Amino acid sequence: MDPVTNEQEAAPSTGVRTTEPLTQHVQRANEWIRDFDRRHPLLWDTVFTGFWTTAALIDWTGGGWRNVTHNPDTPGPLLLVLSLGLSVPLLWRRTHPGTVMAAMAPFAVVNAWSGATLQAALLQLVVIYHMALRRPLRDLWWATALMLTPVTVSTARYGEGQWSQQIGSYVTSVGVAVLIGVTIRTRENYTEALEDRARRLETERDQQARIATAAERARIAREMHDIIGHHLSVITGLADGGRYAATRSPDRAAQALDAIGTTSRQALGELRRLLDVLRDDDTALPAERNPQPGLTDLDRLVDGVRAAGLPVRLITEGRPSALPPGRELTVYRVVQEALTNTLKHAGPDATAEITLVHGDGGAVTVTVTDTGRGTPLPSPTDGRGLPGMRERTALYDGTLEAGPRPAPARGWRVHLHLPEEAPQ
Repeated sequence: MDPVTNEQEAAPSTGVRTTEPLTQHVQRANEWIRDFDRRHPLLWDTVFTGFWTTAALIDWTGGGWRNVTHNPDTPGPLLLVLSLGLSVPLLWRRTHPGTVMAAMAPFAVVNAWSGATLQAALLQLVVIYHMALRRPLRDLWWATALMLTPVTVSTARYGEGQWSQQIGSYVTSVGVAVLIGVTIRTRENYTEALEDRARRLETERDQQARIATAAERARIAREMHDIIGHHLSVITGLADGGRYAATRSPDRAAQALDAIGTTSRQALGELRRLLDVLRDDDTALPAERNPQPGLTDLDRLVDGVRAAGLPVRLITEGRPSALPPGRELTVYRVVQEALTNTLKHAGPDATAEITLVHGDGGAVTVTVTDTGRGTPLPSPTDGRGLPGMRERTALYDGTLEAGPRPAPARGWRVHLHLPEEAPQ
């Protein structure tokens, strides 16, 4: 559909074709000029200075200066020097306005003293405008004094008109130039502050996005570690047991293979659900919304570990209470990780015991012990097991202790405590 059709549909009742307001054209042209000036400042300054220098020379050669002069007999070479001295310094008005004002002041004083009264002296108003725009405002005092000096000299020397009229009109012109410069300066500072704030907000937004991405990656890595690590440990245990049973009891070996298949399918299903959630393309199938495991799934977890060859005893104390899904998932994952590490590191003939204590207000205490070799858990730089458990525990202001059991007992101990839920 072409733009004309869009405009006609936008205003079907009037039948009038909408056009852009004139202000938009002016704003677009202004932005183009500003952008060109930023990219080619010297070119613009040269054109600006050349225009006013040419105007000053035309005023001299054309005789226009004689209409306001006090001394028609001013020598031509002096007029040429004054015209150039009052116009050429404009080339540096934006970069060094204070220096330009000081350089033009002697020519302005000579212009007033000689009686030539060239109109090029008014170009000092352009310079004081740039001083108000870029220099500290305290510099305007001495710049104003330099600009008032020529008019004071002219009034004192030739005595035409009253002092108040001569100086008052010049002060008014200086005040208007300063006011314009200060106004534009204030607007530029305000615009710069808004742009800086927008940049900081954009940077903060990007940082928050990166932090959120890193946190989500860590969560996904933790979930995949818990899911895949546990199931692979169970599969490894079943495979080892099946290998020994293959020569002595084919029936037990077949059972081990069946358990391996079941465990593998469970791991694959959980992994597929996790990856389906991450897909955001249009071809992704709707992810299955199965609930996360909780305390009711501990029996199935224990059965799977027992099938892998690790005897596990589950003891529950206290009256179970309904817990938020997040707290139940934390308890489940900590128990799962502790049993996984027991399968990996405890060695043969090890046993494990889980004690689950329900307290008041949703408090939960879990202790997982084994009778293995007491091999330390991987360090935080070697894996995600212990760091993952600590991260989950910290979400609910809980405490987690993991380490060898005190002598003379052998094995490893993981102790989790989640305090009471804070009242809403």
